[in-house]
Amino acid sequence: MSAIEQAELENFSADWRDFPVLNRALTSRLQSDGIEVEWDDKRVSHYHFLWLRDNCPCPQCIHPGTREQIFEIIDVPEDLRAETAELKGDELLVRWQDGHESAYGTGWLRAHSYDSESRQERQQTLRTANVWKTDLAIPTFDYKAVMSEDQALLQWLLAVRDTGLTLMTGMPTTEDIMEQVAHRISFIRESNFGTLFEVRTKVEAVNSNAYTSLQLPAHTDLPTRELQPGLQFLHCLVNDATGGESTFVDGFAIAKAVREQSPEDFKLLTEVPVSFRNKAPQSDYRSYAPIIGLDARGEISEIRLANWLRAPFDVAGADMPAFYRAYRRFFALTRDPAFIVSHRLAAGEMWCFDNRRTMHARNAFDQTSGMRHLRGCYMDRDELLSRILVLQRTC
Repeated sequence: MSAIEQAELENFSADWRDFPVLNRALTSRLQSDGIEVEWDDKRVSHYHFLWLRDNCPCPQCIHPGTREQIFEIIDVPEDLRAETAELKGDELLVRWQDGHESAYGTGWLRAHSYDSESRQERQQTLRTANVWKTDLAIPTFDYKAVMSEDQALLQWLLAVRDTGLTLMTGMPTTEDIMEQVAHRISFIRESNFGTLFEVRTKVEAVNSNAYTSLQLPAHTDLPTRELQPGLQFLHCLVNDATGGESTFVDGFAIAKAVREQSPEDFKLLTEVPVSFRNKAPQSDYRSYAPIIGLDARGEISEIRLANWLRAPFDVAGADMPAFYRAYRRFFALTRDPAFIVSHRLAAGEMWCFDNRRTMHARNAFDQTSGMRHLRGCYMDRDELLSRILVLQRTC
């Protein structure tokens, strides 16, 4: 964890001025459009007047209880200037033209500096997923420890976040257990399959191939939604049927491989939207998005793909052959043994994985050979990330 991240965690409930002073501010200088601060490591940070005024931490501008902003920058002139600026101890004291006074902790100022060096430093602290292939040692966690120890819970959630695939063992095989484990994190996300769903064969499987005994190719769940569920839980109650092994591939690793093998194919898969649809008697869900999603930094952030739920490609005629080439390249890699991790889930075990990253599949099974019953539910990534941050403040 970086010093900036640690400072934010340790000072969540404290005043904005109380960030640890990791670098000493040596001098401050008033300039025509802002205030310049020189630090003891020779870095120089420039803070524009409007930026400083917008972030004044005084009780008139920030509610002391909620820590949410009251002040709105539109309420001061666009050409607002500071009359004075003075470093006093670990604070920068600013007096504005309209008489308002602000005091900024230098630790907070350094943590939020937006000079090029500071911004680059913060970018480097952002988490980048470590991709994996068939040799992954699946992170495995004990049910009793996770349910009773916050540190064990934190380690499990960090593995879900960073690896995208985890296995929990030692779980009871009663129907209420998975929900209890999920609630150790946060709220369960309801879908058209319900709050909790049962994965077993049905006489009439009208809304998902998962309710058949067919082989399921690598996919993400609910690509038909504007926002796919971030996490998926699958708890095994009974698995006496022949076959039905679970297989997984890291969609980020496959996207990375496509990017390296063919930048042109990668570009198509990140820019050309695909229509996904799921129609049932009481619902009709549709989405329109690329197979590979990128975040604001251009990093791979999401995979969206379920072959049986996609509509015919709607691509310009001249581009259709190239798009099929890209699509086939991606899909072929999901079948490459070099990327596949396989495990036959046993009663009392549970998968928890990142559904927007880790593509899961299932081998066909013989439904006449024995019972097979899994229970599942979904949760959004936001709930996972929030719980991690809270645990990091307390563990």
